[in-house]
Amino acid sequence: MTKKTYVAAIKEALAEEMRRDPRVLLIGEDVRLGVFAGTRGLYAEFGEKRVVDTPISELAIAGAGIGAAITGLRPVVDLMFGAFLYLALDQIIQQAASARYMFGGQTSVPIVFMAQNGGGISAGAHHSHAVHPMFMNVPMLKVVLPSNPYDAKGLLKSAIRDDNPVIFLSPLSLTGMRDEVPDEPYLVPLGKGEVRRMGRDVTVCAAGAMVQVAIKAADVLAREDVAVEVIDLRTLKPWDEALVLDSVAKTGRFVAVDEGKPICGAASEWAATVAEKAFHHLKAPPRRVSGSDVPSPFSPVLERAVIPSVADIVAAIRQTMDEDRSVAADSYRARYAA
Repeated sequence: MTKKTYVAAIKEALAEEMRRDPRVLLIGEDVRLGVFAGTRGLYAEFGEKRVVDTPISELAIAGAGIGAAITGLRPVVDLMFGAFLYLALDQIIQQAASARYMFGGQTSVPIVFMAQNGGGISAGAHHSHAVHPMFMNVPMLKVVLPSNPYDAKGLLKSAIRDDNPVIFLSPLSLTGMRDEVPDEPYLVPLGKGEVRRMGRDVTVCAAGAMVQVAIKAADVLAREDVAVEVIDLRTLKPWDEALVLDSVAKTGRFVAVDEGKPICGAASEWAATVAEKAFHHLKAPPRRVSGSDVPSPFSPVLERAVIPSVADIVAAIRQTMDEDRSVAADSYRARYAA
């Protein structure tokens, strides 16, 4: 198996799907040039009818892609940065996500909106927002956020083959991440999470770049004999509730880690679901570790301060463990005071 970068895995997925299915095409700003290298070289192989450069108008690009999808093609729309998706919200939410429902299933919109997501390279507020929670709130829209090159390739191929609109987000900070990726074609199914590290004491749920941070936090706590189970959701909508709930049933504690903002964020959804469906298993209240509720700073120092860190996650897990001890102590005192 060959080690490849995250962006190289994206390019392989696109090339394999374009070779496999002549209906797959790529639309976006500078996709022929390949600003993020994930589309670089595809124009030379597939030509101008399948690698289409566009003017700088995200709303128009998204609309063109939706029209192509409804009329039988399978476009991948590259909108570069996640924050640029905001400029195309009407087309993504009101048209792409709603069309199949509004037309009673008479049409489908097999389209992928592809963009970089989150911070980590000091690109400033216009480029570094973690936008995935906003799209998790949109009915009929699937949201994917891979944490490594292997999943990036397999999930993008699955997204292209899906008959529904998919937001495919690549963590901006993982673009150069290198890991083993098979040369032969394979798929990673949408909606299925993966246990990245087994543990008995607390379940940590994350996605995208936060998975690597959570694993580092688990390494720190392992030295204190705290065994953390780290779950990589991979797909945020639909997300793998069963995998998380089964883990919480085993550990009895839950910490949700997400780069997005805390209000109505992804971590809020995961924590609420655990509280609602696994309350009887919990030994301590579920906790959230989210990004700070401020625009993404340009300053590297400030940006690091607003994105969840290893220390933040370690602190949350220790607090969960301490609260568990408090509950046990209270129960002990109540029993012997009676």
